[in-house]
Amino acid sequence: MSSASKVTASDTGRGSHHGARRGSGTAPHRGAATASGETPDEGISIGVILGFPPDIAEELQRWRASFGDPMAATIPAHITLVTTTVTQDWEATCHHVRQVARRQEPFTVTIAGTGSFRPVSPVVFLNVEDGFGECVNLHRQLQAGPLDRELPFAYHPHVTVAHDVAPESLDEAEAALKDYRASFPVASMGLYEHDDNGIWQLREELDFGTEPDDHRGEAGAAGTR
Repeated sequence: MSSASKVTASDTGRGSHHGARRGSGTAPHRGAATASGETPDEGISIGVILGFPPDIAEELQRWRASFGDPMAATIPAHITLVTTTVTQDWEATCHHVRQVARRQEPFTVTIAGTGSFRPVSPVVFLNVEDGFGECVNLHRQLQAGPLDRELPFAYHPHVTVAHDVAPESLDEAEAALKDYRASFPVASMGLYEHDDNGIWQLREELDFGTEPDDHRGEAGAAGTR
């Protein structure tokens, strides 16, 4: 496979895992531990996303470009699980995200119909139907431990199709894709780092369901106490 994929920082917390190395575990050059073992105060900005199959990603990219969204060429279709979050401990973060992935079984995502965050934010998106609960559950597990923080808005799984374009273009996007529907399996998630050049770099693509069944059972039981 090719080297780690890149996406711009203009759509923070968003990216795609297609064409990137699986499990590369590349250590970040910014915010990495010093010789004394300490991490610089600024920390490391990370994001976690679900990428899409190439055919669906390309179709949605064409739609996004048709609405005049300048990020269409650099932000492939995806569902954000963790938006831009600063961590002070890269190794603990990697371990945490890996553990969540190991406990998660693959599932199906269905995206259907449009919604909007207007007037709060100039965004039109595709709704997540099948897989909504799994995305929320993954978000809750991921946004804990070394990634725990207060978010300005409640988490809502979605697929952005138009952002920061003219109001009439947002209207067009909402109408044009109101009957759109696609389903696909999801079996992994990508851990990204926001580097010094304003690029989202894929650090690891983490397969779901790699933890033995008995360990998943133990984790589930512990969570009910």
